Amino acid sequence: MSRLTLPPENEMYEALLNRDASYEGLFIVGVRTTGILCRSTCPARKPARKNVEFFATAAEALFAGYRPCKRCRPMEPVGATPDWLRGLLEAMEVDPGRRWLDADLRELELQPTRVRRWFQTHHGMTFHAYQRARRLGRALGQLSLGDDLLQSAYNNGFESISGFHDAVRRIAGETPGKARHASMVKLTRITTPLGPMVVGVTEQALCLLEFADRRMLETQLKRIQKNLGAVLAPGENAVSEQTAEQMEAYFAGTLRQFSVPLELSGTEFQQSVWQQLITIPYGRTRSYSEQAQRINRPTAVRAVARANGDNRISIIVPCHRVIAADGSLTGYGGGLWRKQWLLDLETGRQPQPLLLPD
Repeated sequence: MSRLTLPPENEMYEALLNRDASYEGLFIVGVRTTGILCRSTCPARKPARKNVEFFATAAEALFAGYRPCKRCRPMEPVGATPDWLRGLLEAMEVDPGRRWLDADLRELELQPTRVRRWFQTHHGMTFHAYQRARRLGRALGQLSLGDDLLQSAYNNGFESISGFHDAVRRIAGETPGKARHASMVKLTRITTPLGPMVVGVTEQALCLLEFADRRMLETQLKRIQKNLGAVLAPGENAVSEQTAEQMEAYFAGTLRQFSVPLELSGTEFQQSVWQQLITIPYGRTRSYSEQAQRINRPTAVRAVARANGDNRISIIVPCHRVIAADGSLTGYGGGLWRKQWLLDLETGRQPQPLLLPD
């Protein structure tokens, strides 16, 4: 079984000591003294350097005789919904307009502080902020379909029109009357072997697919909001479900060409670069200079590289397939280790991670 090329072991051990989240998904740690395998970010007490060995995947560590850690749960995709939270999320889908209070959480035998921490970690906001944003997104969606303002507000848990006005102004910068004509971009997260990804969709197309830890994510969200004249809110639709299904098939090695409809908002030059990226075959690479030549701008190599970096739809618009003329990896918003991982997957050099229940 071939292995993914890993960083130097001293570098990985330093990442383990610091619980460096930027290495999440890059390697797995086997602790010889306990026989346990862990994520690089495991909160457990750190073993001495001589007592650890490193693996590219949890599957390799399993085959080496290690058992999964019960604290960091390395056999689950990064960011997967834990069992203790699933009941709440299912209840929210049954009654999306409900306002959940701390007392409601306790009735489900959930600690509000634990729920708040999980949503803060995985969605960048507290649980109450998350559910408020979802209610607001649903209300705005109803407005765009012609529903009455008062009815939309009260059906989604807003106790007054003034409160609804204030909430819309905070998220959209507009009054509800004006926001009714704005585009809606629904945001959700999916889990992958390389970490959580943020999915942004309109009713017609995918407009964002980025790794959740990418530093430019906030900037990209603002650009989408400006380019599309859009309101951003948590939510899902048929396009986000199609994206999740096709991404799962891609990582399983059973899908090589995506069919998700795309919204590539940008300048004419950026769009020409992104459209050219889509033509790079699965398992192949091109140089930046080759890309520049293909759009009839042979001297615009640096501009092509910048447009690559501004790509907001990772993997599906495969900017990871563009490399330097000398064959080396350069610039990738998700991190060079992810770029190498994706290229290895597409050329058959990367073994698939084995994701088993804990």
